[in-house]
Amino acid sequence: MRISIIGSGNVATHLAAALKNAGHRLVQVYSRDIQNAALLAYHVGAEAIDDLNHVSSETDLFVISVKDDAIPAVARELASYHKLTVHTSGAVDLAALTDVNPKSGVFYPLQTLSKNKEVDFLTVPLCIEGADEEITTTLLQLAQTISNNVYRVNSEQRKILHLAAVFACNFPNYLYGVAQKLLGANNMGFEMLRPLILETAQKVQERLPAEVQTGPAVRKDENTMAAHLQMLNGEPDFEQLYKLLSQGIIKNDIAQHGHK
Repeated sequence: MRISIIGSGNVATHLAAALKNAGHRLVQVYSRDIQNAALLAYHVGAEAIDDLNHVSSETDLFVISVKDDAIPAVARELASYHKLTVHTSGAVDLAALTDVNPKSGVFYPLQTLSKNKEVDFLTVPLCIEGADEEITTTLLQLAQTISNNVYRVNSEQRKILHLAAVFACNFPNYLYGVAQKLLGANNMGFEMLRPLILETAQKVQERLPAEVQTGPAVRKDENTMAAHLQMLNGEPDFEQLYKLLSQGIIKNDIAQHGHK
């Protein structure tokens, strides 16, 4: 398939590379910054452009991989080409594309991606939605050329999935930062926690989170929790977080095991 990538950020970079490695032809890479477009285009053998009026008519598929709030405007600019168009967002409804082009879909990779870190794209879950059955089949087949984890997910399901991903990825990463600050203030390094973080992540690969919950809250260790809160006395935001999360763990444990 002949594909043009609209965007040059993290998702666009990894997706373009995966598509090229799977044997697809990357026709063009668009970015408002021609240098960013040129860098990605060089790596995938495509032409770099910074003007959507210069989109190639040879393209079979436009992949819009830009900020969520820019997707509708980009879709409107591409609509006149009457080409199959997808976006890669977890939070934007398919209607953002179908409102201007019936030949539309969603191609959402459920993974945190950074340009400077390689990812085995074959392991990345790809969530697919099409405006009709034919489009859905086409996108499913395309997805299966670059990933072994392909799911058919509608817009409402995808929004819930995106919300769940924020809880599973973005929020824990913030908490890692809290831990880093606490350690740094006491002359200790974050590397001391990395084995613990890895072991916790590995546990939920095989079991459900509630089954492997540990810590003072699940043990109802009120003395330890009181001591922790005392240590956080000068950090009211962290103190509030500790209370909220501990209460959540306790409530979850009661719901799971039916005891107080």
